[in-house]
Amino acid sequence: MSTIQIRKSSERGHANHGWLDTYHTFSFADYHDPEHMGFSDLRVINEDFVEAGAGFATHSHRDMEIITYVIEGALEHKDSMGNSTVIKPGEVQRMSAGTGVQHSEFNHFKDRRTHLLQIWVLPNKKNIQPGYEQKSFESELKEKKFILVASESGKDGSVSLHQDVNLYVGKSSAAQEIDFKIEAERTAWIQVVKGSVKIDSNTLSAGDGAAFTDSENILIKAAPDTEFLAFDLLPL
Repeated sequence: MSTIQIRKSSERGHANHGWLDTYHTFSFADYHDPEHMGFSDLRVINEDFVEAGAGFATHSHRDMEIITYVIEGALEHKDSMGNSTVIKPGEVQRMSAGTGVQHSEFNHFKDRRTHLLQIWVLPNKKNIQPGYEQKSFESELKEKKFILVASESGKDGSVSLHQDVNLYVGKSSAAQEIDFKIEAERTAWIQVVKGSVKIDSNTLSAGDGAAFTDSENILIKAAPDTEFLAFDLLPL
């Protein structure tokens, strides 16, 4: 029997800085909750709304795998490794901070805000060489409604991570059922981006998350126009 712990959107940490409206699934910055410090190697899920023409000025990171997932709008990225890109919906960006990297992120639109998820995963090794990868999965999501977008080995065309994590995206305009299978003793986290999903008797709406332990098959019933992320993680 699987164990499910629901993290409702309304329970998350929240801060509105004017240019940035942000919600924290786990403890982050000035929001500290010792009962929500992360789950397995998943350390941060921040849902950010960045106002037009605004963004994060140059700042530093180290020893973290950082995934950016743009939901609406676009995010301009520049870093000390020489990368200068724009991240759009349907794309996944991974930055390995390693020994240290500086970067900035801005909403390059002047007339609308950008909506995104910032995800941090604890790496399996510290002091690695910083790295960067960005891929579009737009065409794959048109053919399949549940795809792997990040993994330790970069299998099946996914971006690679320095951690034993498999990250999937589910997205469909019509209702769908997905049998999310994970290996025995591993754990899972599901984060709803848009719409809603039903798992057992639990309904999760946009912004809601759920932690799963003792689960090998998670049947996800997604409503029409739903988008969600599913993490396959190491045991606790």
